[in-house]
Amino acid sequence: MRITKQSRGRALARLPLAVAVCVALQATGVASAQDAATAQQATAPAQAAADAPQKEAKTLGAVIVTAQKREENLQAVPISLQAIGEAQLEQHDVADFDDYAKLIPSLSYGTAGGGVFSGPGFLQVYMRGVASGGDGNHSGSQPSVGVYLDEQPITTITGALDIHMYDIARVEALAGPQGTLYGASSQAGTLRIITNKPDPSGFSANVSAEVNAIKDGGIGHVVEAMANIPTGRRSALRLVGWQKHDAGYVDNVRGTVTFPTSGIVADNAAFAKDDYNEADTVGARAALRIELDDDWTITPTLMGQHQDAEGSTGYDPSVGEFEVKHGYPEYSKDKWMQAALTVQGKVGNFDLTYAYSHLSRDVDSAADYTDYGFWYDTLAGYGAYMCSDFDPVSFSCDPATYVNPSQHILAKDRYRTESHELRLASPAENRWRVVGGLFWQRQRHDIFQNYLVDGLSAVQQVPGFDDTIWLTAQQRVDRDQAVFGEVSFDITPRLTATGGMRFFRSDNSLVGFFGYGDWGWSSSSGVVVCFDDRQVMGAPCTNLDKRVKENDSIGKFNLSWKLDEDRMLYATWSQGYRPGGINRRGTVPPYTSDYLTNYEFGWKTAWLDHRLVFNGAVFREDWKDFQFSYLGLNGLTEIRNANQARIDGAELELQWQASYNFMLSGGVAWYDARLTEDYCGFNDADGNPVSTCPPGTINPITGDPVGGPQAPSGTRLPITARFKGNLTGRYAWDVGAGEAYVQGALFHQGKRRADLRTEENALLGDLDAYTLFDLSAGFARGQWKFDAFVHNLFDRKTELTKFAECATLTCGYQPYIVSTPPRTIGLRVSKDF
Repeated sequence: MRITKQSRGRALARLPLAVAVCVALQATGVASAQDAATAQQATAPAQAAADAPQKEAKTLGAVIVTAQKREENLQAVPISLQAIGEAQLEQHDVADFDDYAKLIPSLSYGTAGGGVFSGPGFLQVYMRGVASGGDGNHSGSQPSVGVYLDEQPITTITGALDIHMYDIARVEALAGPQGTLYGASSQAGTLRIITNKPDPSGFSANVSAEVNAIKDGGIGHVVEAMANIPTGRRSALRLVGWQKHDAGYVDNVRGTVTFPTSGIVADNAAFAKDDYNEADTVGARAALRIELDDDWTITPTLMGQHQDAEGSTGYDPSVGEFEVKHGYPEYSKDKWMQAALTVQGKVGNFDLTYAYSHLSRDVDSAADYTDYGFWYDTLAGYGAYMCSDFDPVSFSCDPATYVNPSQHILAKDRYRTESHELRLASPAENRWRVVGGLFWQRQRHDIFQNYLVDGLSAVQQVPGFDDTIWLTAQQRVDRDQAVFGEVSFDITPRLTATGGMRFFRSDNSLVGFFGYGDWGWSSSSGVVVCFDDRQVMGAPCTNLDKRVKENDSIGKFNLSWKLDEDRMLYATWSQGYRPGGINRRGTVPPYTSDYLTNYEFGWKTAWLDHRLVFNGAVFREDWKDFQFSYLGLNGLTEIRNANQARIDGAELELQWQASYNFMLSGGVAWYDARLTEDYCGFNDADGNPVSTCPPGTINPITGDPVGGPQAPSGTRLPITARFKGNLTGRYAWDVGAGEAYVQGALFHQGKRRADLRTEENALLGDLDAYTLFDLSAGFARGQWKFDAFVHNLFDRKTELTKFAECATLTCGYQPYIVSTPPRTIGLRVSKDF
């Protein structure tokens, strides 16, 4: 990897913004810093005497969470719940999802985007090993983990928003099914990002600036600011803004690709660039809190972000470490805006909460798809049919008119999500307690993907779209409605039983066009199978119009026993689900809902006068008819119900305030996630999974014999490691009137499968285990904080995920690897007002 003069110049050109902020901070704060220093020196002896007994009694403070739709002490919540508070987020320099995912052992993730773009902003989130390895395509299954910003869901059909983590109060990770309170996208768990709220009690503000450099890569920066402004005795406005540049570290190197059929040589000279996976992000959040009286509060919030990303975070190991050889533009322009409203009040002695949100997200992206064209040409002679003068009568090309058969994609995705939730909660001190409510959500996804071959003959184009060999123009709508509730009863002062139910209805539709023009290339897609003249998003006609409806219910039962005020045991039975949906390929039937049943025993304990917290859970989860997404023929996503799987696991969390100066914290998770029946790759004539398929079994759809299961019983589920853990040690000490610290953090993740299917996993290869170490140090005095950090201190190459444009035996394979960025060194300065 290299830093050229040009790339270094671009990076340095961005530095003045961060430097200017730092200088401004120093200029505005020097006088107040001197005054504060004088005051601190005058009171130092008295303060030192007052501090002495406190140093001997420092304990872990209580963490208040709202995971169960009411405010509770974390240690009193009888579920597997990890909370990362604001201080811990700052201590680990958490800026986005990748950063806090390392701190949550139950969490794993991959890239999304359906192969169109691999970069920031596209996430597939998994918890507790409940992962089948779906590709995140727009026509795939709904996510199995729900992600919430405060009270509002931010999970779109393709994946969750990657929220910039500044001015965040905490992250709550609820492991295991949360279906009764959170619904369809919380089958395996729920992530909740809780923002700091406007505070009428007084003015406060913060500014922060960071600069960082990646080994053999570029230079990045982050600038952030927050102001909490009281606007009256009962109202306040909170304004938050950020701008950042993520430096690149993947090079698009100069090279050529020779297509064997035509002999055409494609050269990427016009697109070669060092550190080309850069991203620039700007965003803001505004929240207003109005206290109408002592009981009623209204909080409207508006939050938006615009991210321009270039290149791909995945690199091609056949080219080199952190290198690719791509010959077409690759970018993503991701703009989203969420308007939210939360109303809280009292109805009698019940707490009422109404939460509304409207999310609008527009993503324009482009991707190189040369690998797909190369492998289809190599194995099937596809290049012999790509020309500027195709003869439909002889179904052939004049070799003199061959064109470069490389494909590239232009895509437009438009997401609109609207949700309403209304709930009531009885007083928390009652012996009988109830939480219940109504939920309504509508998600719409307008999908436009244009697969281009430059110079393609007019007869081969999709009508109305120049150079387009394949077009996807569809509108997907997912509708969810639910009634939910939980009831708790204190059998004794120390023994509590909780039961819950959720009754749901889903209604999902997909209409539009997918496929080729009318030139005989396919008999199962494109213009030749159109049945309607409707032009969805400008497509020539309609060849897909399907709708599926379901209604069902899920439940939960929990028993918790307080051994004393500091220790609790609990046992839980709970269920989660994902609704079924539609396959774009007409010959493949719809897929049905899949269900997860959880059996869990856990504990919450505090020891040594609250200087040590040890929490944990052991569980078994049965996953019935789980949905499995994969790229089928012509790169078309197919989703099938894939029999049964079982996940056995354990999760442990420790926090230890060993002394006034030293704190140790960490967590580990162990999972044994396996198929309990064969995955055969086909269903029976009624669409139900086939439980066993020894060699010679007849596929009822094709009538052909199979060579055996695609993944036999006992195969480990992909994505999630058997073991994942983290450990952080932090030592702080007084330096004059300030405080210094040094912190080390260790992260480990074990070996994982990249794909459920045996042959495809062999092509991609397993994801290797890795261990990372972060180091940081800093000094705080008065309102100022100075931090230095090194992420990935030992510069380890990791395999977070793998993907391929084509990864089957019939079309070859060329896997890409997404890695942790190389060693990154940074400096950050911040000031409170």
